[in-house]
Amino acid sequence: MSKPLFGLVEAGGTKFVCAVATGPEDVRDEVRFPTAEPEATLTQTLSYFREAERRWGKLSALGIGCFGPVDLNPASPTWGYVTATPKPGWQDTEVAGRLARALGVPVGFDTDVNGAALGEHLWGAGQGLNNLVYLTVGTGVGGGVLINGQLVHGLVHPEVGHFLVVPDPSDPFPGLCPYHGHCVEGMAAGPAIEKRWGRKAYDLDPNHKAWTLEANYLAQACLAYLTCFSPERIILGGGVMEQTHLFPLIQNQLLTLNNHYLRSPALTKEGITSYLVPPGLGNKAGILGALALAQAALARA
Repeated sequence: MSKPLFGLVEAGGTKFVCAVATGPEDVRDEVRFPTAEPEATLTQTLSYFREAERRWGKLSALGIGCFGPVDLNPASPTWGYVTATPKPGWQDTEVAGRLARALGVPVGFDTDVNGAALGEHLWGAGQGLNNLVYLTVGTGVGGGVLINGQLVHGLVHPEVGHFLVVPDPSDPFPGLCPYHGHCVEGMAAGPAIEKRWGRKAYDLDPNHKAWTLEANYLAQACLAYLTCFSPERIILGGGVMEQTHLFPLIQNQLLTLNNHYLRSPALTKEGITSYLVPPGLGNKAGILGALALAQAALARA
């Protein structure tokens, strides 16, 4: 009996990644294209999967990890929609239902970062752990939270990138977030770095003073997640975190901010490097998170 074939969508604010796979070791094809206006982007997504079905056969389920905010309440008439996003043109856009109806398959839908958290839990840096936070720092800042082996949804879903941070006294930058100004996203996302310093993150020297500020804001965020969720590991991904010299800066600043209040072997100079870590799946965390969502959707069907 052949394995089920899954359609995977990592719907980011900058780019869409679409793939087909039977499992994490068998991703048969993958494409990436810019996130344009909704009609064109979703039409391109459907065209990809229809062609994929011609090549490999009928999909069994679809998994979508989507930029947000999104509506995750199954009883809501706008379940599967992108809601109050700052992404131009995408507010109140139906994503999950439209793709599921067109392809005639069950669909698993969650935030892109919740999906990545689930992927890391199953196959990456969170294996064997039931409590973790996955934070992505790129075009925006978002996070997925796993507690007792379950993704956290609640009233809406976690928006940990919009936790307010205390601006550094040396930093006059007001923040870029149109909703909250000096939240983590407003102060530490890629566009905030570029606006503040006039260069993209990857163009800044590792010794540039930008990184001390960046580490401060991200460490403040990590301390908040640590005190609120008590994760067994914090995983930091996204384009900004590809500047790997940031990790020791954030790790050291997190220890300083904690000030020995929360006590654990993980929160020591010896343990912190295994506590605050990059994704074990690298840049595949999002798309494999979509796979986990698709597998769960098929199991429920």
